[in-house]
Amino acid sequence: MASTGDRLRNLISENLEVDGQPIDVPQDLNISLMEAGVPSTDLVAFAKLVSQEFNVSFTAEHCTQLNSLQEVVEFIDSQ
Repeated sequence: MASTGDRLRNLISENLEVDGQPIDVPQDLNISLMEAGVPSTDLVAFAKLVSQEFNVSFTAEHCTQLNSLQEVVEFIDSQ
């Protein structure tokens, strides 16, 4: 089975772009999608997709506290 990070990377590649270009996600997941240029409306939709894929709930507080994809992976794995 694919790791949480691999599954998250796959969701990003299938669902998010910045200016029509794919997002280059580093192997260590030390990237913020907002800092990478993903609009906040896309982030909200992506958070819903991640919630469904991993069967977890994200609150507004989680979205502001989780600064990198690695932190998102750690949050998902802790649930």
